[in-house]
Amino acid sequence: MRLLVVDDDEITLEMVSAMLQRRGYLVDTATGGKEALEILAGRCHRIVISDWEMPELSGLQLCESIRAGSFGGYVYTILVTGRNKTGDSVTGLNAGADDFISKPVDPDQLAARVRIAERILSFQTQDVTIFALAKLAESRDPETGAHLERVRSYSRVLADHLVSLPGLQKELGPGYANLMFQTSPLHDIGKVGIPDHVLLKPGRLSDEEFEIMKAHAELGARTLDAALKEHPEASFLQMARDIALTHHERWDGTGYPNGLAGQAIPMCGRVVALADVYDALTSKRVYKDAFSHSIAAAIIRKDSGSHFAPQLVDAFNATEQLFTDIRARYRENDVELAA
Repeated sequence: MRLLVVDDDEITLEMVSAMLQRRGYLVDTATGGKEALEILAGRCHRIVISDWEMPELSGLQLCESIRAGSFGGYVYTILVTGRNKTGDSVTGLNAGADDFISKPVDPDQLAARVRIAERILSFQTQDVTIFALAKLAESRDPETGAHLERVRSYSRVLADHLVSLPGLQKELGPGYANLMFQTSPLHDIGKVGIPDHVLLKPGRLSDEEFEIMKAHAELGARTLDAALKEHPEASFLQMARDIALTHHERWDGTGYPNGLAGQAIPMCGRVVALADVYDALTSKRVYKDAFSHSIAAAIIRKDSGSHFAPQLVDAFNATEQLFTDIRARYRENDVELAA
């Protein structure tokens, strides 16, 4: 995340910049509002921390200019001020400020306010990107919509269970299951690059066609990686990319596209691999009937240690009833699922 700090006082500018750099942020500086606008026009900054009182262009006027301008996306502004009158915060908010920090600046408070800004920016970018990309995939395949709903629900169930395990709580974090729910719909986004004669073929694919279909994993990963490079603040794109690339890898290394094995496969890829296969097994297609839950579950257990990570199969066993509940909830009106 690249931040822009604006202050006409060089000592304060250096102090605030140093606080943020020690926390791992990339920081650019400007000594006034006009210089700040010039920098914003040329580089991607999503968070601006500005002094309120500055000559020529005040922090308040800078906020107004940011809101009136176009800088490639929303710019979150934090005003640093010694003002404490009741009406000052209203004035600042009306000008377009998102938050305020009182002088003298406390390092911990500053870091906390920046983290809030990151979360808000991430949510804004995340929701729009996921919805747009998932809908793009859906437009190519009429079966995709219900599949996305089921796979993301199965993924969240598995992730919820994993996060509850003592050994994984710290590694995955409290927001992991929700992030899985949000990003897993993008697992097949690469299918937008697969020709219609392969993607929409009403039957089993030939060996040659299957090789073409397999390319969707790398196509999706490249698409999401390009988006991640343009919006590095959108950390959710990293998980989405990893899912797209690795959800067809197998625990024993016989999957595609890179033949990853065991712990080399990201956890998110392991989760979606099982969720995706379960949905494929229990869904009716023109070339197959839907398998019952019991048959699909037996196949998944048989493939523990080969196709699937044993830890994920254990999670599936522990949440089996939730899988059947989700399957019933998203029953498609035009598809008869096996009992």
